[in-house]
Amino acid sequence: MSTRQGLADELARARQRTLRLVDFDDDELRRQYDPLMSPLVWDLAHIGQQEELWLLRGGNPEAPGLLDPAVEGLYDAFVHNRASRVDLPLMSPAQAHTYLRTVRDRALDSLDGLPDEDPGFSFALVVSHENQHDETMLQALNLRSGTPLLGAGEALPGGRRDVAGTSVPIPGGPFVLGVDAADEPSSLDNERPAHVVDVPGFRIGTVPVTNAEWQQFVDDGGYQRPQWWSARGWEHRRQAGLSAPQFWNTGELAGTRTRFGHVEAVPADEPVQHVGFFEAQAYAAWAGARLPTEIEWEKACAWDPDLGCRRRYPWGSAPPTDERANLGGDALRPAPVGAYPGGASAYGAEQMLGDVWEWTTSPLRPWPGFTPMVYERYSAPFFDGDYRVLRGGSWAVSADILRPSFRNWDHPIRRQIFSGVRLAWDL
Repeated sequence: MSTRQGLADELARARQRTLRLVDFDDDELRRQYDPLMSPLVWDLAHIGQQEELWLLRGGNPEAPGLLDPAVEGLYDAFVHNRASRVDLPLMSPAQAHTYLRTVRDRALDSLDGLPDEDPGFSFALVVSHENQHDETMLQALNLRSGTPLLGAGEALPGGRRDVAGTSVPIPGGPFVLGVDAADEPSSLDNERPAHVVDVPGFRIGTVPVTNAEWQQFVDDGGYQRPQWWSARGWEHRRQAGLSAPQFWNTGELAGTRTRFGHVEAVPADEPVQHVGFFEAQAYAAWAGARLPTEIEWEKACAWDPDLGCRRRYPWGSAPPTDERANLGGDALRPAPVGAYPGGASAYGAEQMLGDVWEWTTSPLRPWPGFTPMVYERYSAPFFDGDYRVLRGGSWAVSADILRPSFRNWDHPIRRQIFSGVRLAWDL
């Protein structure tokens, strides 16, 4: 398959997914489910605005565009925070759909002129951006109250109970952290360049922490005992009144959770999700463990010690399949731990791609030799801020954009993201 055809297919898959997530009436699309999230119609038009900027205007915001500058400015994420977007004079859903179609038609025309040898990085960036906003829209829909708009999700394979609470050793030694454009042409600037680092030995959880394990933390008073929390984490827990993962219900509904409007029993063998960094840190301390650094996480995920090189995916070079990872969003939830033995890394760690984003202790910083990509505001404005890196993707991430080197980041208090925990220990 040519580069052009591959990119066209990825663009089409992302757009099909986007349109499924906004297939609601106009009032629904204009509604803001929570101040943390944008109205869906904002995300819809923003996807088109960024696609136009990168593919039709070469990333130059001064170049003439399809929108009036005053309208285009409504979709600048650095100017308008999420809480304020519902009050902006946004395009109507019909106008946003028309705009998306116009931009995509012109983008595909420009793709036709792309030489076969051109990796088409700007197109790959557009694919990544749209898929990331699809995950953001799923977060918004999960926060929505009222009659469910989405179903319960597609079926997932069963798990293996014997893997919960187990760990695998990662011997100390050097490995190649990060990637280069030649090996991963779709990789983003914060994943580059590849460089060798030496990592002391450690152990890492075979699978993420489960709901059942987290329930033990709750039952043991983990949310009421400051000894497990950092000073900042405890202050946040106290002010926010945290007592369980977000979406876990209390009172008469104790033992259940609300997922996309559906009230259901909390599945014991699923990875816990919707916990913030401070909670993850406290759980790890209670469990006699710690969170991994993102460098440790990437070594456990991608390094093949026998061959002395990186694997493209934890299991090897073959692309993700439903037998290896829970990706793409159709399940609308994590799979039980142990569901994907065929997706294990060289060290035996499982479910490192998909299911839940995993908090690490690492702040977001550039790798040595960092160079901003065509969209200079993608990573650099967030370096050394109040963010912690998450790794591994979630069930909501598209298989088209996920790699072991992919770095996500968020504020340590955020819980609406599909985030979970994998423990680590010193050797």
